[in-house]
Amino acid sequence: MSTVTITAADINKLRQATGAGMMDCRKALTENNGDFEAAIDWLRKKGAKVAALRSDREAKEGVVLAKTTADNKSGIALCVSCETDFVSKNADFVAFAQSIMDAAISNDVKSAEELNNIAINGQKIADLVNDKLASIGEKIGISKFERVDAPYVASYIHGANRMGVLVGLSKEAADAGKDVAMQIAAMNPVAVDADSVPAETVAREKAIITDQVAADPKMAGKPSEMIEKIAAGKLGAFFKENTLLAQAFVKDNGISVADYLKSAGGVTVTEFKRVALG
Repeated sequence: MSTVTITAADINKLRQATGAGMMDCRKALTENNGDFEAAIDWLRKKGAKVAALRSDREAKEGVVLAKTTADNKSGIALCVSCETDFVSKNADFVAFAQSIMDAAISNDVKSAEELNNIAINGQKIADLVNDKLASIGEKIGISKFERVDAPYVASYIHGANRMGVLVGLSKEAADAGKDVAMQIAAMNPVAVDADSVPAETVAREKAIITDQVAADPKMAGKPSEMIEKIAAGKLGAFFKENTLLAQAFVKDNGISVADYLKSAGGVTVTEFKRVALG
């Protein structure tokens, strides 16, 4: 039994992050003593639909930009966040975000901390952000910053500055870069391939899948070896759906992204970054 108080705000946060029902979210938090991440895993193990990854919900509103250097050897994606879409759609705020991006590119910035200390017209970006906060009346800031360096980097902005993607490629391939960036925007892979998936993610998915298989009434009394084998097959399906190269290519579902890249001259993806609003 939970020893912490589960508030309506806690329940709403879990609902926003997962898409699960209110009662399911309440029970998940109660069963896990208010632990947010454990509650998400609990919902998944029980078969509740989890609608979105939390990383896409960190910035409620704002402007997302992605841009490469002139030689396409480096790219930066960032989010200048705010509280309302009224502000995020304001032309002056978009221009403000663009000025920050331009400063990041021209100064070859490596991190958000470094970016905050870069000056625009003699004033540090951190101070400009504070000034903008005071004039707008909303909390704003550089909430996300990603960088990719590769022999060739492609960038893509999806929608009205709501998502940005960077793709590092082994060689120049502008068309392939755009296609793969659009794939990443649409399908949100967790890694380039199965070997690139973080070990903790693999362990987490395996535990969830194994519990789901074991809880199936059809598996009652079945040996653990059979459960493990079935779980391994389902984990393979997870890799196929959630790793970039194994995914079906959005422009031609008859081939994988890996197949498409082979047809595009054998170019390979070195890494990618995806920055999105919630």
